[in-house]
Amino acid sequence: MTRPKAIPTPQIDNGSVRVIRWDFAPGAETTRHVHQHDYVVVPLTSGALTIETPDGSVAVAELAAGVSYNRSAGVEHNVINESAHEFSFVEVELLA
Repeated sequence: MTRPKAIPTPQIDNGSVRVIRWDFAPGAETTRHVHQHDYVVVPLTSGALTIETPDGSVAVAELAAGVSYNRSAGVEHNVINESAHEFSFVEVELLA
């Protein structure tokens, strides 16, 4: 099955931080990727995203608008919006 792609919109990339807004239509995905830097996610909407990992496991992350979380570099996953509504978050990568 081919899913639509989530849309990344770069906002800041200054050598210290990289800020990207991600917008997901229903069914959209990021495709599998590895985070090279520690990062913070700030959800702009509330809802559930499906997280697929390379070992085949699947988890559902319940996110609330304005409730941030962070992860360390090295995370590998695909993020999918399997809900019926659009979902958006801002990702802040800590480069320095």
